Amino acid sequence: MSGVMKRMGMIFRAKANKALDRAEDPRETLDYSYQKQLELLQKVRRGVADVATSRKRLELQLNQLQNQSGKLEEQGRKALALGREDLAREALTRRAALQQQVSDLETQHQTLQGEEEKLTLASQRLQAKVDAFRTKKETIKATYTAAQAQTRIGEAFSGISEEMGDVGMAIQRAEDKTAQMQARAGAIDELLASGALDDPTGMAKDDITAELDRLSGGSDVEIELQRMKAELAGGTAAKPAIEGGAPGQERQAQPQDRPRFDKS
Repeated sequence: MSGVMKRMGMIFRAKANKALDRAEDPRETLDYSYQKQLELLQKVRRGVADVATSRKRLELQLNQLQNQSGKLEEQGRKALALGREDLAREALTRRAALQQQVSDLETQHQTLQGEEEKLTLASQRLQAKVDAFRTKKETIKATYTAAQAQTRIGEAFSGISEEMGDVGMAIQRAEDKTAQMQARAGAIDELLASGALDDPTGMAKDDITAELDRLSGGSDVEIELQRMKAELAGGTAAKPAIEGGAPGQERQAQPQDRPRFDKS
């Protein structure tokens, strides 16, 4: 039972992989990967923007603390000038505390500035990779589309070739049947001519009848030829008499001018 289940599982996985291969379009996969890279690039850019914002905020705080430090120093000078050493000492004490804060903020500012530079460089490199991937993606998509079109054209030509093969076979069968019918008709004509078969239409003739018809046809031709010769001879003899005689005179035709026919 376990062997059957393993076999069924293998068949299912094989068919599932085949179905996935058919459903998968490399162009869609490339577009999805490109979209993910764009999202990552957008996150890096947001990180750069956040670090730059923090750096700007620190710079504002530094400016404020430095202004306060300068103000306290000025107040201490004035207090000392007025003989208020105690006030001058307090002002300088506060200024020292502010200077410590300024020092800490400057350290943070340098750290943020370094992070910003790193993120900016990473963003630029990632942008270059995304641009290169986009170019390669479009090239692969164009190549795949061309190959797909070529495959479809090849399949179409393959179908046409199969159809033309069927047409060629049909033509060959028609020619074979035509040759067979011609051979059969020739054989029947030979059998009818030899008398082996009777012609139900009565159109076939035996050798004697055909010979008599030929002789009869030849005799009719000879008679018609003699008649035409007689007409031509009579017309030739009458023409000089008409041209040489006077009007109103008639010339009798001589008996020897008439064509003679040998009696046989």
